[in-house]
Amino acid sequence: MENSETNPPSRPLAVPDRAMLRPSAPLGQMSESPRASKHREHSSKSPRKRRDGKRSQRRGGDHEQLLWEIERRRLPGQHEHLEPCSSASDTAESSPKRRAHFLHGPYPATHFGPKACILPNPTSVMHIQDPASQRLTWNKPPVNVLVIRKIRDESLAEPFKELCRFLVEEKQMMVYVERRVADDATLSKDEAFGSIRNQLCTFREGYDDISDCIDLIICLGGDGTLLYASSLFQGSVPPVMAFHLGSLGFLTPFKFESYKTEVAKVFEGNAAITLRSRLKVKVVKDIGGPQQQPEHNGLLPHGHTNTDAGRVTLQLQVLNEVVVDRGPSSYLSNVDLYLDGRLITSVQGDGLIVSTPTGSTAYAAAAGASMIHPNVPAIMVTPICPHSLSFRPIVVPAGVELMITLSPDARNTAWVSFDGRKRQEIQHGDCIKITTSCYPVPSICCHDLVYDWFESLAQCLHWNVRKRQARLADTSDSSDTEN
Repeated sequence: MENSETNPPSRPLAVPDRAMLRPSAPLGQMSESPRASKHREHSSKSPRKRRDGKRSQRRGGDHEQLLWEIERRRLPGQHEHLEPCSSASDTAESSPKRRAHFLHGPYPATHFGPKACILPNPTSVMHIQDPASQRLTWNKPPVNVLVIRKIRDESLAEPFKELCRFLVEEKQMMVYVERRVADDATLSKDEAFGSIRNQLCTFREGYDDISDCIDLIICLGGDGTLLYASSLFQGSVPPVMAFHLGSLGFLTPFKFESYKTEVAKVFEGNAAITLRSRLKVKVVKDIGGPQQQPEHNGLLPHGHTNTDAGRVTLQLQVLNEVVVDRGPSSYLSNVDLYLDGRLITSVQGDGLIVSTPTGSTAYAAAAGASMIHPNVPAIMVTPICPHSLSFRPIVVPAGVELMITLSPDARNTAWVSFDGRKRQEIQHGDCIKITTSCYPVPSICCHDLVYDWFESLAQCLHWNVRKRQARLADTSDSSDTEN
């Protein structure tokens, strides 16, 4: 496979955890618009200067390459997008604004836990691996398994004990559970389970960091259990195997009746996975007042808020959606939506939903949005009961940065929640920054990523279920039978 310095691929091949690929171009390099490329070529007056510029660029790339290799080896081996160096001519008002990130979003930087990795496809001729060929394999046999069960559901006590006994006694695994789960009365009073319970490793959310030692996550419950498991890992997420023991189960394709066979298949490797993208969300307080600039067709030529100021009070990885609503107020919410620093529109209504493709089948679907397959790189923006009937849901590229602020003429504050948790108030001078995270959730498929998704649409949402139209008795000429 050839690597070109003049036209580098946007993403490298996925490689195992113990190996990595050298990037074919310096980190932070990205494609330019034709106008910007022409402007850069005219600024170099001789071929020698252009060669010197390339040589210095290689030296800078070698330094970044050294820093890149020193860090802990991760599966894709790519950083967050870096800001490219620009000259004075690039920053001139007459020159176009260069992008600081790719439209296709950051490459997933997950390393699938200490022992798991993506099985590479040697026959691939593309730099972006086909999602249908994504398979999970193991560099070393998995040892540490995190079991997450739905809390306050006594019906899950027996499946939980059965699974833990299977993992500890038959598979010789180190099983991690939450301390509140291990201290549950239904487990502590069971003397037959006492020997297994004493071998469980416990942790507390927010106090103990187990992100670097878990090889596999097994969820027992519904979709909320998977969302909770995602919130425990704000960086790279190990592979997740979700069993349907809850109420809905759109994201939980496995049936618990065959858990021994399914878990054994995952331990053997070669399981199909879906990389469910997450949103990286920052809540910034006190960014300063607006700096009004002349508008053109409703869009500002540059961002009119000082987003570099302020202090980040919260940063989260969100699997489903970010919801901004009016909270307890009876007034309409009034927020401004920015895309890459440009004011796109003002949202008046009950609120706004910014969701991932995974979240498009959740709250966004109830608000009238389309449903997006989780392998489509995109971000969905859905209004909640908008005041304007022409405000329809939109889908934007995964690589853009969205920002939400209160409009200057807003009558009340707004409230924001992240996957239904950590709800807080947004006031004037605050902003919410949303981008696609480079840490997706690797969800293990029961069959394959296409079949599982449509099966969930049919079983959970009853998608396109209706009474079938009866066929005509005589199909020779239907017009003759009409009255």
